[in-house]
Amino acid sequence: MAEASPLYQTYMRAPLRFERGEGVWLITENGERYLDFAAGVAVNSLGHAHPHLVGALREQADKVWHLSNLYEIPGQEKLGKRLTEATFADRVFFTNSGAEALECAIKTARRYQFSKGHGERFHIITFEGAFHGRTLATIAAGGQAKYLEGFGPKAPGFDQVPFGDLEAVKAAITDETAAILIEPVQGEGGIRTAPAGFLRELRKICDDNGLLLIFDEVQCGIGRTGKLFAYEWTGITPDIMAVAKGIGGGFPLGACLATEDAASGMKAGTHGSTYGGNPLAMAVGNAVLDVVLADGFLEHVRDVALVFRQGLAELKDRFPGVIEEIRGEGLMLGIKAKVPSAELLQAMRDEHILGVPAGDNVIRLLPPLVVTAEDAREGLNRIGLAAEKVQTTLDTTARI
Repeated sequence: MAEASPLYQTYMRAPLRFERGEGVWLITENGERYLDFAAGVAVNSLGHAHPHLVGALREQADKVWHLSNLYEIPGQEKLGKRLTEATFADRVFFTNSGAEALECAIKTARRYQFSKGHGERFHIITFEGAFHGRTLATIAAGGQAKYLEGFGPKAPGFDQVPFGDLEAVKAAITDETAAILIEPVQGEGGIRTAPAGFLRELRKICDDNGLLLIFDEVQCGIGRTGKLFAYEWTGITPDIMAVAKGIGGGFPLGACLATEDAASGMKAGTHGSTYGGNPLAMAVGNAVLDVVLADGFLEHVRDVALVFRQGLAELKDRFPGVIEEIRGEGLMLGIKAKVPSAELLQAMRDEHILGVPAGDNVIRLLPPLVVTAEDAREGLNRIGLAAEKVQTTLDTTARI
């Protein structure tokens, strides 16, 4: 009898044990190679064992690991300057995760209204299908019943409306509204892209009503859509933005970015983090930007994304009984299945290719941004073999 695990039973893990990674590949303990189109849920933005990231981490590890924010950390100043120069933001607060970045964003928006003499304005409008993290505040912001159940009363101050419904947004605004929070591309919600026109209207609503616009780019940021951040496709900018996942390339790192005005209420003592912005994370974050901001890198992402979209469209045409729709932007793609998505995902694993389940019966494809056109074609071939097996099973069942 196998020994019982000492771990919390909060995960439904696939029976796979990976020992090491090489670029877009993961290798199990017994040497089997899997094409990693999950990338740690969009975290391993530069794949596995990227030499520049490994070198930066090793170099910093020989110096100092942790200082706390009692002292100045030069890596924070460097990474913060690079992020503000490349974005709308003037200020950055470093965290260890996306949920913490969202917590900071929520606090920044509420504190902004308080500092302007509107302490009653603490409500934030959010959208159905959203996922903003697993803390008590972020599950309330996400509003999904399966994450809220059993944890007591929902944290107050979050008013949820249907995704893409502009009239519902307007109707939800009250004298207590502080901000609007949205993912430009919903990840866990099923790779649903907010139309640029809708986001531009949200910007106008915020401007007209004294509200702050918060973007959650934890999953869709750092090159994932083919721009450094997804908001760059829209022609507008948010006031606050939460970032994580790909910015650390696999090392725990998040950030909350804000304009000078939006961050004006965050004075000394209003927020803090023991580990946030530690020297190891800053070394890796700067190394990630070295690669992602290099000439031609984001163009490469867009080029390979086109290969994926064309190939996935062909698979949809070939297997209409298995694949209903292809969604997404850049290298943040979704296959909406006609069969239970778990069946297609298992068939993909049988072909040694990894994806990520999402809402709305969708499988996410989130390959490392360093994926090549050749890798893409290999992945498409494996997805095709998986879809063919699922289709064969359907046909056989229909004949019985």
